[in-house]
Amino acid sequence: MREVINIDHKWAFQKGISKMPDIIPKEWYIVNLPHTWNAIDGQDGGADYFRGSCCYLKEIHKIDLPEQKQYYLEINGANSSADVYLNGKKLAHHDGGYSTFRVDLTRELKEENLLAVIVDNQANDTIYPQNADFTFYGGLYRDVNIIAVDDTHFDLMYRGSSGIMVTSEIKGNDADVKVEVFLTDAKEGQKLRYVIKDQEGLMVAEQVQPVTETKTVFTIPKVHLWNGRKDPYLYTAEVSILEKEKIVDQVLTRFGCRFFEIDAQKGFLLNGKPYPLRGVSRHQDRWGIGNALLKEHHREDMDLICELGATTIRLAHYQHDAYFYDLCDEKGMVVWAEIPYISAHMKDGRENTVSQMKELILQNYNHPSIVVWGLSNEITMAQGKSDEDMLENHHLLNELAHKLDPTRLTTIAAVTMCDIHDAYIQIPDVVSYNHYFGWYGGDTSMNGPWFDNFHKEFPDIPIGVSEYGCEALNWHTSEPKQGDYTEEYQAHYHEELIKQLFTREYLWATYVWNMFDFGADARNEGGENGQNHKGLVTFDRKYKKDAFYAYKAWLSEKPFVHICGKRYVNRMEPVTKVTVYSNQPEVELFVNGNSLGKQESREHFFYFDVPNEGTSVLKAAAGACTDTSTICKVDQFDESYRLKETGAVLNWFDITEKEGYYSLNDTIEDLMKAEEAKTLFLGLMQSQDHFSSENTEALMKMMGSFTLIRLLNTFGAIGSAMTKEEFLELNHKLNLIKKPD
Repeated sequence: MREVINIDHKWAFQKGISKMPDIIPKEWYIVNLPHTWNAIDGQDGGADYFRGSCCYLKEIHKIDLPEQKQYYLEINGANSSADVYLNGKKLAHHDGGYSTFRVDLTRELKEENLLAVIVDNQANDTIYPQNADFTFYGGLYRDVNIIAVDDTHFDLMYRGSSGIMVTSEIKGNDADVKVEVFLTDAKEGQKLRYVIKDQEGLMVAEQVQPVTETKTVFTIPKVHLWNGRKDPYLYTAEVSILEKEKIVDQVLTRFGCRFFEIDAQKGFLLNGKPYPLRGVSRHQDRWGIGNALLKEHHREDMDLICELGATTIRLAHYQHDAYFYDLCDEKGMVVWAEIPYISAHMKDGRENTVSQMKELILQNYNHPSIVVWGLSNEITMAQGKSDEDMLENHHLLNELAHKLDPTRLTTIAAVTMCDIHDAYIQIPDVVSYNHYFGWYGGDTSMNGPWFDNFHKEFPDIPIGVSEYGCEALNWHTSEPKQGDYTEEYQAHYHEELIKQLFTREYLWATYVWNMFDFGADARNEGGENGQNHKGLVTFDRKYKKDAFYAYKAWLSEKPFVHICGKRYVNRMEPVTKVTVYSNQPEVELFVNGNSLGKQESREHFFYFDVPNEGTSVLKAAAGACTDTSTICKVDQFDESYRLKETGAVLNWFDITEKEGYYSLNDTIEDLMKAEEAKTLFLGLMQSQDHFSSENTEALMKMMGSFTLIRLLNTFGAIGSAMTKEEFLELNHKLNLIKKPD
């Protein structure tokens, strides 16, 4: 019978090591796994976090291991490449930082052993991701185990998979459940015992057959369906290898019986009924921890997503921890799972996209929560449109996904600038787009009509929203404006997007970008460098921004009421607007005990004009639910609420402006109005490696409301940071160009 021995404790670690030492050097650090070497420098801005080779060493004493015939090392996450050595001999190499892989240690294992794993996250042109708006944390950041098994065992060496695949097919009130297992060194006379158990652990079906028969089919009468958040019912398939009634090895997996459809007109249907997919995307990292998460971190994330009321999660932009997929099964979350084929197609990266797709599907096949496999994200960002090699790569991945898993669909996340007529839009089963109208450019009103236009032109292609969002930090204003990074503008943005997207039934899924703020070391904006702040919850999970409650008002069932602007206490205006969110039909607001009246709202958003005199205690009541906050009248604007860039190469107030002439403080839209300014700007953009003539014009339409300084401050996120001298030289040139009358 197999045993799994966790070996996370007490590894020796050192940065910048590409060759394995013979012994553990005394001066090396001692760390416990999960571990990343970028927990701090990958989140502080500057695009300068350490990317290179680091070495982990651990002594393994065979006497501490169970007595068995074979031993395998299991690494659940090593970003992004890893070489494994035992006693100085190289045993394996693995490319891909987000999936499980295993190494056979048996032949080289001695009584005393030195295990070494050299992990490397340095830039290259073959392993994804390389160009993306998040930190590529290096490290052994998930659990590492040794698996001890008999010679005969369920296969441990096929792409990190479990050795068991379960496929259910609903037939009326029943389900046919196909169970297939994969064996190593099976022996004549051995048998396989297949068992199906219900969620309570009671046996539903049993079958014993020769070890040569590695497939069987059960019928579950009156099957209990896995029905999303409403009823995420799980069965368990358990298969044992028997030798004279003794269990030699055993595997088990939970599975759900369900069927789904994605319809171009009706959206997502689960078990034959409409089931709107309204949810969030999730990055796995945390403040001060990076990607080295513990189970309690995953559980907290899931609890927050459930509190929001989401029915779906896009697990971006890579394979997530197996434990989190388990949580999705348990909680009834419908999941989009994807590989990190992102931002820029690399001509030498095809093999890696194929291997990562195989690992993603084979390791996660049994999860009923997963309904679509994501082929790529914003892959035309760099070159503007698809080319022959990119299209071929997508066709290959699409066919591979269907071959490995005929039961699920494929999708992509296309970026705004990608023309809807581009050939690669036609490749997957369903399509989604990442749009930021109202943040990077345009305005919020453009979102719904864009999807209406797509739906009108391609009525038979299911269309969804893979990303939309807006950044917010602890900045505040009574007059929120696009691009100001205030919590008030983020709340306004999401109010508008909710009303537009949630009322369009044909959208097969919608995903907020993002549930949580996350590490993006190249970012230098919003006043807190090294992060993307589009989260509905802060990076440390300590504060739910007001926009979180806007979604809770639409999606959750547990009654609540929330007063917005709790961090915006000091206000100048004699009458101030106070917004309240609730999933209840009516809200009453009190100021110092006096009622301002009751309001009803089918949109769950309630707006009150509140007299602002002295100190006012606000109380909102919705049914039995209440919430309170405080505002204070001040004579001057509280400067602690105003955006201040920290560590920026150049701030807006450092820029020389000449009346009637351009500067870095002008918007892209305004620059486009003067031919000389437009030419200067487009020349600058096309001089950058990440912008081509094909995508620059489209990009500028999307980001037209950005000031030039704001746009250039984001260049670090794509590896194109400019120096202060370059900023000042560009501003000098703009100061010479007269604005049109």
